[in-house]
Amino acid sequence: MITLHTLLQAAEIAAQELPVLSTGVESNEMNLLEMASKGGWIMVVLALLSIVSFYILFERNYVIRKAGQEDPLFMERIKDYIASGEIKAAIGYCRGVQTPSARMIEKGISRLGKPVSDIQAAIENVGNMEVAKLEKGLTIMATISSGAPMIGFLGTVIGMVRAFWNMANAGNNIDITTLSGGIYEAMITTVGGLIVGIIAMFSYNYLVTLIDGVINKMEAKTMAFMDLLYEPEEKK
Repeated sequence: MITLHTLLQAAEIAAQELPVLSTGVESNEMNLLEMASKGGWIMVVLALLSIVSFYILFERNYVIRKAGQEDPLFMERIKDYIASGEIKAAIGYCRGVQTPSARMIEKGISRLGKPVSDIQAAIENVGNMEVAKLEKGLTIMATISSGAPMIGFLGTVIGMVRAFWNMANAGNNIDITTLSGGIYEAMITTVGGLIVGIIAMFSYNYLVTLIDGVINKMEAKTMAFMDLLYEPEEKK
């Protein structure tokens, strides 16, 4: 009589003798660098735009932060120089500080003796030029933040057209693997465009926030200097 133990031994022997069946599908890990290289020339354009964005980010961050570093006793020293009549010393001190606020105050000091409205207009003109210097390159970054996703989408459309063109020419011999590969390669450009655009957008807003902080300091220094000019008249 065949026992259960005998049946189990026979099953184990049969399992060892059976060949291992292959599914024909290889398990490949996703390699981002390899995928990016399959995106075509659109990915080269997006890579160049990302380099430009990072350059503007780091260069403007350094310039803007340097412009915002000021001596907290700056206006007190200017007030002392003007009160003692040392106009040249006040101008020299402003030139030594080398900040947007200092250049604005230097222009105001050089206009002392003229109507207050002329002094204020001169300071505002210098302030506008200083803000324009701080905002250098931000227009390019704003363009990249909105243009990169569109370029990526263009690459996807071109890739999809190419994939369906190949499918139409293949007739009845359609290879689903080739078709799906062409589609996912086309979608890579959209992903790349979104990544570049998002980085550029956040970088732009970050730099704008830094510039707003410097502008607030410039306005505060201007108000303090104008109050200094009005102070002698109020004492009379």
